Amino acid sequence: MIEKTERYQNEIARVIANINHVIVGKEKEAVLSLVALLAQGHVLLEDVPGVGKTMLVRALAASLDCDLRRIQFTPDLLPSDVTGVSIYNPKTLEFEFRSGPILGNIVLADEINRTSPKTQSALLEGMAENRVTVDGQTLPLKRPFFVMATQNPIEYEGTYSLPEAQLDRFLLKMTMGYPSADEEMQMLDLTAEHHPIDSLSPVLTQADLVHLQEEVNEVYIDRTIKQYIINLVNNTRDDQFVYLGVSPRGSIALMKAAKAYAYIYGRDYVLPDDVKYLAPFVLAHRLILNAEAAYDGWTPEQVVDAIVAHSDIPIQKGFQS
Repeated sequence: MIEKTERYQNEIARVIANINHVIVGKEKEAVLSLVALLAQGHVLLEDVPGVGKTMLVRALAASLDCDLRRIQFTPDLLPSDVTGVSIYNPKTLEFEFRSGPILGNIVLADEINRTSPKTQSALLEGMAENRVTVDGQTLPLKRPFFVMATQNPIEYEGTYSLPEAQLDRFLLKMTMGYPSADEEMQMLDLTAEHHPIDSLSPVLTQADLVHLQEEVNEVYIDRTIKQYIINLVNNTRDDQFVYLGVSPRGSIALMKAAKAYAYIYGRDYVLPDDVKYLAPFVLAHRLILNAEAAYDGWTPEQVVDAIVAHSDIPIQKGFQS
């Protein structure tokens, strides 16, 4: 497995470099996006407008030679606008299926909280089951299939918050944040004449990406680290500030994310530090805090950080934290 892992390290590094060339100073976000993609999960990106959410997805798709589809969610969007619709052709006297954007490889679900729950569920069915139902027929989705959904955290008028069951479908949730003054100056220099995304070239093919996803499945995770994941998740259910803790789906998500993270950094085994680093991104959006936590000003991320800090880290020969 080590030889196979090393084979793609240069390509993975080039993908990250491509994204960093387009969005300066966002290597962490680029790596987390790849973690979700290689783990066959999806990302919820929550931040204010203008910080590069859409550009991150475009740069990722351009680097991977994938079919990018964008869905601009609005209050009047219908489920058929996402999945597709059958249209009657009077010449052939038959119905012809016109595929929707969900049948792409990488789907940007822009401002997902601006549409109705019924339309949201059309997208989330595909995320959960890798298939969609249209006019009573079930259609498999392409591989690779990756959704990055965005939402604005400070605008609530005319929006529909994602229910907890739907939030649970996202492998991880992250933010972009504002760049530093030096990074913003670099961005101005890079975009002074033309946008750097126009010069990106694909690094990996779709077939390569599917192969990488299969190799990620083979990354070894020791039983003690699995127990560490279970302990973290169980501690979210017993925490004094948590009303509803993380479900077993969260345990599976954290394991898959840790395996992908290890693979990106050239390892065929998971370290406890991989789990520790990824826990806030994978678990925080799956929590519901109680009124006491809200009153004291706690955020889900802070609660997960506190749980990680107070949970014993497994130490085993070959695994140093």
